[in-house]
Amino acid sequence: MIRTLTTLGLYGFVQQALSRNVYLDWNITWVTAAPDGYARPVIGINGHWPCPQIDVDVGDNLIVDVYNGLGNESTGIHWHGLHQNYNGYMDGVPGVTQCELHPNQRMRYVVPMNQTGTYWYHSHEPGQYPDGLRGPIIVHDNVPAPYHYDEEMTLTLSDWYHVQIPVLLDEFIVPGDHAPYGGLEPLPDAILFNDMHNTKISVKPGTTYLIHVVCMGNFPGHALVIDDHDMTIVGMDGIAVEPHFLPPQYLRVAVGQRVDILLTTKNDTSKNYAIWDGLDIDEMFVQEGRSPPPGYNPNGTAWLMYNEDAPLPPPPIIHVNNASLDFLDDVTLTPIDNLPLIDPIQHQFIFDVYPTTVDGKPAYSINNMTYNAPDSPTLYTAIYSDPDACLDPELYGDVNPFVVNYGDVVEIVLNNHHDNLHPWHLHGHDFQVLQRTYPYGGFFDGYRNVSATPMRRDTLMVEPMGHFVIRFRAMNPDKFAETLNPAIGPHWLLRHRHSDPASAQNDPNGHAHDMYTS
Repeated sequence: MIRTLTTLGLYGFVQQALSRNVYLDWNITWVTAAPDGYARPVIGINGHWPCPQIDVDVGDNLIVDVYNGLGNESTGIHWHGLHQNYNGYMDGVPGVTQCELHPNQRMRYVVPMNQTGTYWYHSHEPGQYPDGLRGPIIVHDNVPAPYHYDEEMTLTLSDWYHVQIPVLLDEFIVPGDHAPYGGLEPLPDAILFNDMHNTKISVKPGTTYLIHVVCMGNFPGHALVIDDHDMTIVGMDGIAVEPHFLPPQYLRVAVGQRVDILLTTKNDTSKNYAIWDGLDIDEMFVQEGRSPPPGYNPNGTAWLMYNEDAPLPPPPIIHVNNASLDFLDDVTLTPIDNLPLIDPIQHQFIFDVYPTTVDGKPAYSINNMTYNAPDSPTLYTAIYSDPDACLDPELYGDVNPFVVNYGDVVEIVLNNHHDNLHPWHLHGHDFQVLQRTYPYGGFFDGYRNVSATPMRRDTLMVEPMGHFVIRFRAMNPDKFAETLNPAIGPHWLLRHRHSDPASAQNDPNGHAHDMYTS
C-alpha cells in the first residue's frame, strides 16, 4: 500500500495520540494440566494454563510486571519478533540482554509496540517454553488492511511431551553409549492446537477469517491442512505479503514462525471439517536415520465446527514425506511494501555450522567455535565498558561477537553441514532472504536469481546440507542479535557500534539492572 508523505505524517500523529499503556501483572508458577489427558506440571501465569494471548494496538506500550513464583527455576521472557529498537535490555534473553530472573524476584518489561502483525512471547530459559511458558501476541493496525476479512482468530501449533523438558534435555545430552536416545532428540507425545487436544474451533458460515498461525513448538516443523478449504497467505513473521493462494501447495511452518492466512467458510453448515497438523517426519526420522516406534502417530487433528450436531469427520490421509507433495517455498513470497534489495553490503559473515560434541555431549559449532554463556550479560558488559574497549570482541569472551557500525548492511551466509534442517531466528531485526537451497543443495558459491524485492521475515529454516543467504541493515544500536535452533542450538552475537552504549538504551541512567527488585 502506497501512502503520501502527508498521509504518513498524519498517521504518525494519530498513532501517537491513540497510544496507551497496557499493563499486565504476571505471577509465573507451576500448575498441573492435562491437555491430551496426561496430567503433568506445566508453567502457567497467574495460576492458569494455557498462558494468555496478548492483544495490543500499534503504538501501545506493553508493560508487564513479572514475578518468578516457580521456586526452583530462573526465567526471562523474550518477545519473539518484536525489534525492541533502543530497548535491547527488554529483549528477555538471560545472559545476553539481562540477568536471570531468579525465584521470588520481580522484573518490569516495557515493550513498545512499533510493529503490526503476529508475534509471540516465551521463556528464554532452556526447556521452559516447551513446558508451557508461551503465548501469542497480536499487534493490531490502526490502518485498514489491504484485504477484506470479517473476524480474526488465532491458531497455535505445538508438539507436546509427557516428561518435563529439563529431564529430557538431561537425558539427551548424556554422553556416549549411555544416552537413552542415542544422541537423537526425544520424540513428542502429542500435537496441540491452541494448547489443547481434539480442539474444536467454531466458525460462522460465509465468513472470511484472518487466522494468526503461530508455531510454538519445540522440535519438528508442522504441516497444516484445513480439509476442503482454501487458504490465502497475507503475512509472514509480521511482514505483510502480496496475497498468495495456497492450493495445490501445502503450508509448512517451522518452530518460531508465524503465518497470517485468510480463510472463507462455506455457506453450507451440514458438515464439519478436519484441521490436520503433521509433524515433519523427515526432520524426526528420515534425516536422523531412525524409524518411527510401532504405533507412533506424528499427526494431530482439530476440527472446524459448522454444526455441533454433525459428526466429526476423519482427518485427510496425507503423507508428509511423499516427494510429490508441493510445499510452499516461503522465499518466493513478496512483501507488500516491495522494499528493494538493500545494497551495497558492508559486511559478509560466512557461518559454517557443524554438529559437534563438548565434553562428550551433543552440541553445534559455528566456524569451529561453540557458545559459552558469560558470567554477566553481554549487553551489560558493553554498557559498563569504556566506549572504545567495548568495540573489542575479545572483551566478551566465548560468546563469539561480531561488531558492526550502526546503519551497516550485513549479509549472513549460513552453510548447514548437518543432515537435518534447522530453524534460525534473528533478534531485533527482520531480514531479506536472498536465497535458500533445497535439501542437499550444497554450500554457498555465489548468488542465484536474487529477487529485486526479496522476502523478509525473522525466522528461517535452513535445509540439510544446504545454505541460505540473508541480509539486513543494522539499525538497532547495541542490540545483541542472536540466532538459535530452538531444540539444542548455537548462538552468535552481533553488536551494533554506537558512540555511547548506555544512551543507546532507553534507560536514562544507562542502568539496565535497575529494573530488578528482590
